[in-house]
Amino acid sequence: MLIKSAEFICSNTEVSKLPEASLPEYAFIGRSNVGKSSLINAITGKKGLAKTSQKPGKTQLINHFLIDKEWYLVDLPGYGFAVTSKKNRADWEKFIRRYLTQRPNLQCVFVLVDSRHEPQKIDIDFCCWLGEKGIPFILIFTKADKQSGVKSDQNMAKFRKALLQWFEVVPESFLTSAEKKEGGDAIIETIRTINENFQNPLIAVDDENDYDEEE
Repeated sequence: MLIKSAEFICSNTEVSKLPEASLPEYAFIGRSNVGKSSLINAITGKKGLAKTSQKPGKTQLINHFLIDKEWYLVDLPGYGFAVTSKKNRADWEKFIRRYLTQRPNLQCVFVLVDSRHEPQKIDIDFCCWLGEKGIPFILIFTKADKQSGVKSDQNMAKFRKALLQWFEVVPESFLTSAEKKEGGDAIIETIRTINENFQNPLIAVDDENDYDEEE
């Protein structure tokens, strides 16, 4: 599915200053240096939309992009290693968790995992936290072009097996390569399917208020 437009809207660390929550929103997050920005640029077809860097921890803000004027793609700071102070890392973690738990139009979190590695505790822990909070998520395994398909499949299977210790059902997953532009169409198609059932939370709140006044 072709994306026609992708527009940077804002960068922020405060949930109260984010765009109005009237459109469906999808957050992309993963361990630092997992290839998140490269994947965002690949699936939107907009080179340079998300800033890429060889230095882990480059993304330090909540970045909103408006896609086809219909939904938001949100680039979140990576968790784990970052070239910054412990205090900054703690602050980032706090505002990321605040965003994930308080954003009413957030439809799904895409958790990026490096397909070259066996399951990492930090990724499993983050998935478990999302599960505990009841936040829907989908797994995106990145950098498929860096190794054989067999090796990627093996690591993905190990990751799913690790999650089954905590989840009855493992979330959907995709294998991607930003370099070869593989897997992006399936992600966009999934987003558009979810969008079909989106209900504006702001309208829902207004309807409830109207009902209360009638009572």
